[in-house]
Amino acid sequence: MLRALIVDDDTDMRFLVRMTIEVANHGLSVAGEAACGADAIAAVEQDRPEVIVLDNRMPGMTGLETARHILAEHPEQQIILFSAYLDAQTLAEAHAVGIHACLDKTDVDRLPEALWQLAAGA
Repeated sequence: MLRALIVDDDTDMRFLVRMTIEVANHGLSVAGEAACGADAIAAVEQDRPEVIVLDNRMPGMTGLETARHILAEHPEQQIILFSAYLDAQTLAEAHAVGIHACLDKTDVDRLPEALWQLAAGA
């Protein structure tokens, strides 16, 4: 079972991601949800998800800042940066931080495949 933590400040987007993962099924499940970076860091410690689906533009701590904190403690943690704003600079920063997969929010239907690909490469 591949469990994902969904991190996004938008309630509707968390619901859409949850439904996409649950409908895909085939061994995918949702370990939990967080609305901000601080809650995501706590959820990683509590739930130990295999993959984090992480928005970048959030109030307070950005997704990239959140990823830095998480990867400093858990360098093996798999993260998908899931954002509507994936310009070249953001992609370069994500790679530098240690994020190996980025997916535009308009491609939410590709999320289950991205989860499996990331898990297979781990």
